[in-house]
Amino acid sequence: MRIRSTFPIVLAVVAIAAAVTLAVQLRKHAPPEPARLLPGGDAFFYLDLGRARRANAGRDLPAVSHDPEYERFIRETGFQFERDLDEAAFAIHYPARWPGGGTGGSASDVRFSEVLVGKFQGERLTAYLRQIAQSVENYHSIDIFTVPVEGRSLRVAVLGADSVAASNLSDPAVIEGIVDRSKRLASPFGGPSLLRQYYKHVQLASLAWVVARIEPSAPVAPRWSAIFKRAATIVVSGSYLSPLHLRAEAVHLRAEVFTQSPEDARGIADQINVFVALTHAAETSVGAHGTDSDVKTFFDSLQIKQEGNRAVLTAAMPYGFLRKTLSGSPPELGEPSAVPATHAPAKSR
Repeated sequence: MRIRSTFPIVLAVVAIAAAVTLAVQLRKHAPPEPARLLPGGDAFFYLDLGRARRANAGRDLPAVSHDPEYERFIRETGFQFERDLDEAAFAIHYPARWPGGGTGGSASDVRFSEVLVGKFQGERLTAYLRQIAQSVENYHSIDIFTVPVEGRSLRVAVLGADSVAASNLSDPAVIEGIVDRSKRLASPFGGPSLLRQYYKHVQLASLAWVVARIEPSAPVAPRWSAIFKRAATIVVSGSYLSPLHLRAEAVHLRAEVFTQSPEDARGIADQINVFVALTHAAETSVGAHGTDSDVKTFFDSLQIKQEGNRAVLTAAMPYGFLRKTLSGSPPELGEPSAVPATHAPAKSR
């Protein structure tokens, strides 16, 4: 009798534990909440600046130049992006008339929607937005500010104490949809369909990632046609680590291109391998002593292979190389006289 009475309790505990475990696993493989709030898009970009600062071990990130308008924004809102922004998620909308179609509707160019998470000072930010807004509408107790920017209408909504959403799509339903999703309990099954399909290929604990539909014939990417012959989807992610085979800390990069056939994947892998081979040849012509060690380490770590319909690239980017890239400083290739004239354009890469 004692066993019979305790069995339902044990069964209930096991069921609850299984449900919690399942929820944790789903949450682990779900896009971050700011990305799940975004509307449908043709490409997505996410950056975890909070984790990047912690991984940076106290070293300063590259300085950001402040124009007068940005200085005014900092002064009136108390918010500085490079210091106070923790997470940023962007949806990129291609015009509907582009090859393959897009989520930008009748827009003539690329449009954006975004969700930012950080240390905002709500009252100061709201006061600033009221000053520059052309109009203000209240939607479900959230003020949506319409700000004219370069001939477009940027709609901005303060979602909460630490999050702000914006979109320059002409349809107000886009920003309203973000507001609606922010008020519902976050679900690991939520988010735009492109992310639900491909986010599982993003590395765990990534500092930044991109999921994008590639249309090589689209006006925004004429150079893509050199690598991509047909439409594809690309997933790129970078996680911070200190691999044993490197003396310096590095960001582990992984890029997967999902193509329509193994032949397409093989062609992309071959094109990238040719690029890597040409890069090594350029390094040899410059000379081992004149080549930037971080650049050399990065290109030496590059590996590209075909796996069925996918082309997979991996690399370890030393922190020094990443810092130079973000700051705009060109890699050091030694004395100018040591660089053959035929390779001069490589510095602008």
